[in-house]
Amino acid sequence: MSASEQILKARAAASEMVLLENDVNRAVLNDLAARAEANVPLLLKANKLDMDRMPAADPRYDRLMLTEERIKAIASDLRNLANMPSPIGEVLESREVPSGLKLQKVRVALGVVGVIYEARPNVTFDVFALCFRTGNVSVLKGGQDAWNSNKAVVSLIADSLKAHGISTEVVQLLPPEREAATELMNAVGLVDVLIPRGSQGLIDSVRAHSKVPVIETGAGVVHTYFDETGDLAIGQKVIFNAKTRRVSVCNALECLIVHASRLPDLAKLVEPLAEKSVQLQADESAYALLQGHYPDNLLSLATAESFGKEHLDYILSIKTVADMDEALRHISKYSTRHSEAIITTDAANKLRFFKEVDAAAVYANTSTAFTDGAQFGMGAEIGISTQKLHARGPMALPELTSYKWLIDSDGVIRN
Repeated sequence: MSASEQILKARAAASEMVLLENDVNRAVLNDLAARAEANVPLLLKANKLDMDRMPAADPRYDRLMLTEERIKAIASDLRNLANMPSPIGEVLESREVPSGLKLQKVRVALGVVGVIYEARPNVTFDVFALCFRTGNVSVLKGGQDAWNSNKAVVSLIADSLKAHGISTEVVQLLPPEREAATELMNAVGLVDVLIPRGSQGLIDSVRAHSKVPVIETGAGVVHTYFDETGDLAIGQKVIFNAKTRRVSVCNALECLIVHASRLPDLAKLVEPLAEKSVQLQADESAYALLQGHYPDNLLSLATAESFGKEHLDYILSIKTVADMDEALRHISKYSTRHSEAIITTDAANKLRFFKEVDAAAVYANTSTAFTDGAQFGMGAEIGISTQKLHARGPMALPELTSYKWLIDSDGVIRN
């Protein structure tokens, strides 16, 4: 079946989702969670076929990997999502106007949601579950690197749908070839919204070529600013966690900005990073202070290319600034508006950072690793939006809805 035929089937299936009862919706997601746990060997076998084709040094390797622990976490997220109230049907506004019209503004599904993503099989679970919980049909376009993993996941989804008498057409896994992405980007009138998840190159390409409305989920060039009042102990653990928890994710720290007055503390601040063999690309001022205090084989001078780059690896850029103004200018120049943080004990500095930094998530004295739908209490996420129209930050159930107006009266006509 061609991608265009699959997209047509997805559009036709949208009418079935409108009629789906909430209890059945919950039951499908709980069933899928149980199937994921019961089929760990099947999922890992399919995932290994993909893993064997990707070099371990590839930054996408960790994102591609499924483990028993990760599958159990996915199952837990599915159950959490099933237990969360669906926003569909929520009355956002209700009033009667002088003409006699009774108005209600009610949440509805977007309809058909397309997602183009790279080597992340967990996204296949997340996208289906979030779309299904909100009454949307999902059209999935994963990459060739995760093809076997994605097929295995969708086979479990299909089994859960069949078990509850629901058409398997409500989820479509398109072929991995690029031509399928082109079909999806041109599916005007069939696909209501398209969400790219992956590298900046993928996001830029979808934005440039899609005729379907796009919600951008930006790459993460994430900064943490350690200001003149920053607490050293807090800074140590926050920076270590933000950089090393998972280097391949979009909320991982990529650039540490340090107030010049705190350079004497820099070696202590980054000391834990050596445990994980994090390579530091430091500007001249920071480099001079780190020589002899950080492993020589992990220390190098920063270049112009060190900044504004999503390393997705055990690499951290370091920038020295004279004051908050310079820190804010650096962030403004290189930020992808994803997640930014400050380490400070000064209330005025914190408030200024919160006010002036333009990003979807702005932190104080906290690891940026928390920019995640599950961590925000949303159950899961379909992506982190870095734009400002429709949705911003982690997108979960409410962000996968629109609304419509319902108007009632006792025969009111307009003069």
